[in-house]
Amino acid sequence: MKYKWLNKKDNNKIIIFFNGWGMDEKIVEHLNPENYDVLMFYDYNSLETDFKFNQLNNYDNRYLIAWSMGVMIATQFDIKYTYKTAINGTLKPIDNNFGIPEKIYDLTIRGFSQTGLKKFITNMGLDPNFSEKINRDFEEQKSELSALKKYHSNSDFKYDRIILSDNDKIIPTKNQSAFWGIEPNTKSGHSPFHLYEKWSDLL
Repeated sequence: MKYKWLNKKDNNKIIIFFNGWGMDEKIVEHLNPENYDVLMFYDYNSLETDFKFNQLNNYDNRYLIAWSMGVMIATQFDIKYTYKTAINGTLKPIDNNFGIPEKIYDLTIRGFSQTGLKKFITNMGLDPNFSEKINRDFEEQKSELSALKKYHSNSDFKYDRIILSDNDKIIPTKNQSAFWGIEPNTKSGHSPFHLYEKWSDLL
């Protein structure tokens, strides 16, 4: 697992962002950090990381924002949060009832290509050319798809806020609704970040 500081100004509060599959900071680079430090985790080919988690103890408040597959991955780490937001993801993101149906996920892995990546970006609700802005290795993205099947959420992990889009074509809206027991509350596709101007809007 890789990490990148999106803002580090020695503020006393931090937003920890667990990104979705295949992404980097381009998906959220327009968000204003205001007076928060912002740390992003991404690339889940492995959950091993050289990040020193004890440095998070320097912050008075730690806020989690997890998106898509990041909603599951965030549960793997014992971090004491002040508040936790899940965006268009569930604790069972590869699941016939509560996530991406398993058959569709497996077909995606087998048929993954540059064309498939552009289709994925389009289905997220973004311009297909957005895939060219992402600084991720294609083979790395492909192997990450398979790696994600190995992980399982900590079922005791509780989110405080759920942002659920009404037109999610990646993790079907109806499956997310079934998992969380709520109706959609945001008019968007899988990536709703264009609706927000600053990180704190997601808290």
